[in-house]
Amino acid sequence: MKYITLLFLPLLLIGCKKNANDSVPNPTETMYYPENGSSTWDTKTIASLGWKESGIQPLKDYLVQKNTKSFMILVNGRIVMEEYFNGHTAATSWQWNSAGKTLVTTTTGIAQQEGFLSIDNRVSQYLGTGWTSETLSKESLITSKHLLTMTSGINDASDLVIKSNLTYLADAGTRWSYHNVFQRLIDVVAAASSQDFETYFNAKLKNKIGMDGFWNFGLIYKIYHSNTRSMARFGLLALNNGKWKSEQIINASFFNESISSSQTINPSYGYMWWLNGKTSYMVPGGQAVFRTTLVPNAPADMYAAMGAEDQRIYIIPSKNMVVVRMGNASDPANPSFAVSGFDDALWQKINAVIN
Repeated sequence: MKYITLLFLPLLLIGCKKNANDSVPNPTETMYYPENGSSTWDTKTIASLGWKESGIQPLKDYLVQKNTKSFMILVNGRIVMEEYFNGHTAATSWQWNSAGKTLVTTTTGIAQQEGFLSIDNRVSQYLGTGWTSETLSKESLITSKHLLTMTSGINDASDLVIKSNLTYLADAGTRWSYHNVFQRLIDVVAAASSQDFETYFNAKLKNKIGMDGFWNFGLIYKIYHSNTRSMARFGLLALNNGKWKSEQIINASFFNESISSSQTINPSYGYMWWLNGKTSYMVPGGQAVFRTTLVPNAPADMYAAMGAEDQRIYIIPSKNMVVVRMGNASDPANPSFAVSGFDDALWQKINAVIN
């Protein structure tokens, strides 16, 4: 299988520049942000970080084996590793799948800070009553925060978000269940801001941090597509608590709420961010509770955007690190909607490099 290596050892990718003192580890190094519209991106070498070069090839072999299209590691915003496999390139767009839920979270938070909405208000305040097939008394319990936290109580039997499928299963706030009904937040933001969601998203988030990409608003799934570096840009924004250079794109207090346990039913879930280091977690498609951390091999402070077929943005504040993975399902016979055994195995390989 052919793949492109953009691994920053002694050689650098054309269009990237090397720091003058890159060979010397610097724990106080400032955060770097790539310029909008530029192919230039600062880099760091494996050696300068004191990482183990012996672990690189096993990591790459595992990525190839698990159908990866692209893989990146940033430290302090600088590219340490950038890999493209099997014809995928830096310019190729790929779907985020449910990792893109965090884009909806962030856009919702921006709309709240601009005064268009409050996540504590009823969804019907923005969409009108009767947006579900529940009784009005039960529908009126559902707030935008319940959509953010997957606790709407709406029946999860169907992924198709149409009124006839939005039936009562439990009171809002009493049951955690991964459900496509979060998509109604897209409608909430559009109605509250009096403009198309993608127009608002582009102006307030995408263009601010220099992402490329587009939304595909399909009948069942609402999916964002972009190149790998755009996914990394969003990861860098998340690493910096919603700040890009000198601008606070998303209110820091809202962002910190987003990456904290949003309810006690599934403590490993924030506002559509997955959280490591908690005492238990649940997964899409069931009500089973697993009494362990989400990804045992990953740092406890990691939070992640996770999508079907193992689309990933891992954020590790203690290491000032962002890790991105795009590709096909690591296990095509058993594709996951979110967390899977792939995450723990991948982190075992990453740890062999960084520890």
